[in-house]
Amino acid sequence: MERHYLLASDFDQTLSFNDSGLVLSELLGVRAYDERIAGLARSNLIQQGGELAYLIRHDPEFRGVRREHLLEAGRRVRLKQAIPALVQFLEQGLDSWRFSFHVISAAPREIVVAALEGIVPAERIYGTELDFDPVSGEVRAITRVPAGYGKVAVLEELGRQLGVPPDRVIYVGDGSSDVHVMLHVNSHDGFTIAVSENHQLARIARATVLSDNAFSVMVPVLDQILDWRTAAIRQLLEENGLTLHAWEKARTDRVHIGDMPMALQAT
Repeated sequence: MERHYLLASDFDQTLSFNDSGLVLSELLGVRAYDERIAGLARSNLIQQGGELAYLIRHDPEFRGVRREHLLEAGRRVRLKQAIPALVQFLEQGLDSWRFSFHVISAAPREIVVAALEGIVPAERIYGTELDFDPVSGEVRAITRVPAGYGKVAVLEELGRQLGVPPDRVIYVGDGSSDVHVMLHVNSHDGFTIAVSENHQLARIARATVLSDNAFSVMVPVLDQILDWRTAAIRQLLEENGLTLHAWEKARTDRVHIGDMPMALQAT
């Protein structure tokens, strides 16, 4: 019996090394991008992950953004290794397992499409959708932002379209903006993979993989979902032109213990 899985991935710092907003700000000559993002995060004004869309629409220094700027920023984004091999492997499937791969990102869709051109079909990429003025070329409206609960909505929509049950959904992400969607996937017995040491995700994700190679996300899928042995995983990687140099399975409890304040000791 064929088993169909939906594998959805974030983009910024999940499939790439760079934050697309930082790449765009450098292209535009806008300074202090990180400080602007941190300020928006502290204000809780918008969903985490939607900060760049807010800046593009409301920050005067980003108002000059045109579609061509987004496309050029996408071409400048540095991608992780072996994304083509990962996509090709997922397209081919494996015995009775079939995978549908989609990218869900809060980054402007034009950036993600340009970055993954020739690797991931544009129709499988979901990003922030911007409405451009046909005369000035400026962004006049934001029609959709897949950030926070917005990613949950896209994931549910994809599940319905593909006929994939919730317990066969795999989501890969790296940051705080992925917390909502990972909690949602976990609550429906899906599988979540973190690709960073973000403390919030570490407590939520079913697996954490730290690697510069995008194909690494298949290791916990093969290990924990398909129940493959290490030798079989190593062989599959070699068949895809890759070598498993090291795989350290570890779970670390980070504990900080300090002295009790004297006032409490007295009581």
